[in-house]
Formats: sequence, C-alpha cells, structure tokens
Amino acid sequence: MAAPNLSPALRAPASSRAHPKAKPGYGKRSVPKQRHAGEGDFTLLPERERHIAGYVDALPEGAAMDIKSLARSQPLYGQMAVGSALRALGVAGHLRHVRCLSGEGDQVRWVTRTFWSRTAHDNEWWTAFLAAEEHVSVPQEATETTGPDAPTEAPEPEPEPAPVPVQPPALVVPQQRTAGQAPTPVHPAGAPSPAFAALARLGRTDSRLALSAADCAALEQAAGEWFARGVDADYLTHALTAGLPVSVDSPFGFVRRRLRDKLPPRLPATTPATQATPVRRLMVECTECGAPGRPEAFRDGLCRPCRELEPA
Repeated sequence: MAAPNLSPALRAPASSRAHPKAKPGYGKRSVPKQRHAGEGDFTLLPERERHIAGYVDALPEGAAMDIKSLARSQPLYGQMAVGSALRALGVAGHLRHVRCLSGEGDQVRWVTRTFWSRTAHDNEWWTAFLAAEEHVSVPQEATETTGPDAPTEAPEPEPEPAPVPVQPPALVVPQQRTAGQAPTPVHPAGAPSPAFAALARLGRTDSRLALSAADCAALEQAAGEWFARGVDADYLTHALTAGLPVSVDSPFGFVRRRLRDKLPPRLPATTPATQATPVRRLMVECTECGAPGRPEAFRDGLCRPCRELEPA
C-alpha cells in the first residue's frame, strides 16, 4: 500500500489576502487557546483536506466561510470539492457550523458562524465549548475591536441616521377563491414582499432552485413566516440552499419542503426587566445538509440522518 502524502499544509496562501470578508457578525471564528501555526499542522489529513485546512487556517477572523467564496478564492478545487472537504474537516474535529441568535432585547438577529480550531477536537470538547459559547453575556460584535491594535480613545459619536420610512403593511384585496386557498397579499405600488423577493433571488444564488413567479407567489406566505420569526433574507437563502443534492427535480417541492422542515423557532417574548439583557441562542448546523439542532444532537458535525447515510 502506498504511503500517504504527508507534505505540509498550505500556509498563508497569497490568495487568502483577497478573500472576502463576511457581513459583521458572520464568518470565521477561531476557538480560544490556539497553538501557534507550524509546518506539521494537518499532515495526517488527505491532500485535498490538508490544502483547504491550511487555506482556512490562514484566513483572518470574520472571513467568509461559505462554499462559493472559498472555491472562488483558490483555484485548485471547485464548489463540490470544497463542500466535501469542509464536511471532512468537521468530521475530523476542526470546525463546526453554528447559527447564533445575537444582540440585545428586541434588536436580535440570526448570524451564521464557522468556529475553527487548528487542533482537532472530539465531540465532547465541541459540545462543551458550544454550550459555554451559548451563555456568553457579551455579544460577539462588542468584542471584535478589542486587542492590542484597538484604539484607546473613545471614537467620536456618529450622527444619528435619518429615520427610515416604515413600509405600510400588505393589503389583502377580497377576491373570489376556492375553499382553502389563502388570500394573495397585494403590496403598495407593486413592491414585492421581502419573502417574495428572497424566493425570487434563489435561482440567482443557485440555479437548481430557480422558481417561477407563480411558484414564488404560492410559497410567499410560508417564507413570510420565517421573517415573522426574526430572520432576514440572507439567513433564509442560506437555509434553503445549504447542502443541496447534485440535482433538484422539483425546485418548488424542494423549497416548500425546506420551508416547512427548517422553520426556525419563535423568539421568546421579552419583558421590560429583560430587554437590556444580552440574548444569545445557538444551534449547530449539519456540515452535510445544513439542518440546525442542539450541539449535543450532533456527532462529528453531522445530524443523525446524515450519520446514518455513512458507510459502515
């Protein structure tokens, strides 16, 4: 049997300097107490995983960790190869995809982060780490500017932004319809709802989920329930496009199923006594299919259905 290739992992690739940053609060997060990088890192991984691991390890905090950004920024592997490599790195114990509810009081939002560890850790370590991360009292965004290069003087206050006009609610026009058919929302001046617009953009994000106008209208109410539960268009798009099969025979049926199966929980109601208390909830995301769940329900970064698909 041939000996495995144990050449060092790729260190600080030049293309990583041009790698895009994720939106504030998203992207790469290194776990604490990382050892110093060395040439022996990742040598026991296969060549493809070793290369991707070295590339990710060299990226700065907050770098975009979605498959398209990683594949676009380095030429050796395409999106399918990068997705498979990230899954293998999750199984090996180097990363976990996590959805965090971050913010204070009513100002909360879901953000997607990838926690990265240069040292591989077992499932028990990751479960304990994510459990502790869930109870951090200071939102991550508040600590991102701390460190040796952070300014010591308080910045000058920025002028308050101009008030954003509130869009009037959608109007429902009475019409003749068959029994059981939901009313069609009509929006002022023909503007589509955020749910309709997010569905319409799915095909531009991934052509396998291209929907017609009629499909978007039929799914608009189901997608609107996601927005009613506090998510934004980016979160909805990521949840619907993560871990797609090679081909999708029915984009409408596939999206309808995911809108139902991945519907996020409602946010707990806040009281005046708790409005100023930082809020954070955390769900691990399966590195194979993107399904969210509690940290203790995942093994090797995989949900139970995806683990059951593993060969014996």
